[in-house]
Amino acid sequence: MEAGTVEVREFIRKEVEDWEDEDVGRARFKAFSGQRSDWEPTYRFWNRLLLSIARHFHLLIISPSQVKNIWFNRNGLTPLCLDQVLLEMYNEGEIVRCSDVMDPRSGRMSLLLRKFSNLMLRPTPSLQTLLQDRLVLTPLLKDKAVEIVKLLSESHWTSSCIVTMKKFHDICGGPEEASAVLSHLSETGKARYLSIHKKDFVEGIKVSLSSAPVSNISSLDCDVLHLVWTTERLQQQLDVIDRRCEMSRKTALAFLHSGNKKVALRHARELKLANESREKCASFLNRVEEVLSVIANAESTKKVSEAIQIGAKAMKENKISVEEVEFCLQELEESIESQKQVDKALESTPSYTDVEDEDIEEEFKKLELEVGSGNLQVPISQTGVDSKVGEVEALESPEYLSDALLNLKLSDNSTRESASKSPMLAMRQNKLKNLVLEAT
Repeated sequence: MEAGTVEVREFIRKEVEDWEDEDVGRARFKAFSGQRSDWEPTYRFWNRLLLSIARHFHLLIISPSQVKNIWFNRNGLTPLCLDQVLLEMYNEGEIVRCSDVMDPRSGRMSLLLRKFSNLMLRPTPSLQTLLQDRLVLTPLLKDKAVEIVKLLSESHWTSSCIVTMKKFHDICGGPEEASAVLSHLSETGKARYLSIHKKDFVEGIKVSLSSAPVSNISSLDCDVLHLVWTTERLQQQLDVIDRRCEMSRKTALAFLHSGNKKVALRHARELKLANESREKCASFLNRVEEVLSVIANAESTKKVSEAIQIGAKAMKENKISVEEVEFCLQELEESIESQKQVDKALESTPSYTDVEDEDIEEEFKKLELEVGSGNLQVPISQTGVDSKVGEVEALESPEYLSDALLNLKLSDNSTRESASKSPMLAMRQNKLKNLVLEAT
């Protein structure tokens, strides 16, 4: 997307209130000198302003000459420090030259070698070389890549999708932007380039729509790419036929109103042939879309089957029965329902913000009077304390534990019956029995 000069300058005036101030502008337009701490605030100002303009106008790639001589041209003066600002942004990784963007078409091995060389031996270009190239803004590139994946996930419900290169160019806003986005997605493992050489040369991209990296290209992916490319071609043909039908219909009506029935009849025949051709094309398009839908459903079924197999394997390895899993799920649902009820009760609790401070002070004074008169002082007898201590000692005595064991044996039959109904309950009661035996 190209931003007009007038629109950019209007945005700068709104973004920077003192943009027209001569003294402030003179200080900002000066070249950097001294230590970094001296010109750091000025650098941050230009950095934020440049990124703000690019985000507002959805610019992924900028031209240094346009930025310097057109955007920031104020009464014929251009920032002398802007070249250094761009160089610092390049060194910090906020901008990348278009010539440094990796081309996924070159092959996986070539991409790995180039990525390794850029990480280990990243050359710093000269200022002149940097200013002659077009620059990709890295923060906006990352945001654009996330936006593209989100847009594709809205129209695809599978874990990955395949789109043609033409479609990808349209989504990204152009071939240059698409190349930068594809390079970033390939580096992060979210996309892979693929092509087929049949009757026509078709290029496409496989994009992962989940958090997992994209899988390797298979023969099925190539077939899907060919089908997707076929649907796009058929849709284009349908659009052409629709325009032709509309034109033939309007022409036939015009000649019919003018009284030239012979020419009107000829255009009516063309309209009929165009409608028949459209029906055939639409039928073929529906068949191709049905095939793509079947493939997507098969992929989804495969994912579900794999998840079920993984769950069954985990249950077998951990020796967990289906009844125990169901019991745990039931307990979890009960806990969630209880938590919802607690949250609902807390939300429905009336607030005390409407209580007047005077009422609170009055109640507080009453409490003070009652405390002063000794109404709230309750004596604690020593006999009560001694009785509580005796009860605790009785609970810890061997006689009490023996009685508990005897009661446990008497109720053993009923316990077995309930255990047959609930395996988890039987496990808990066995643990209780063992604790009592250990205590005795």
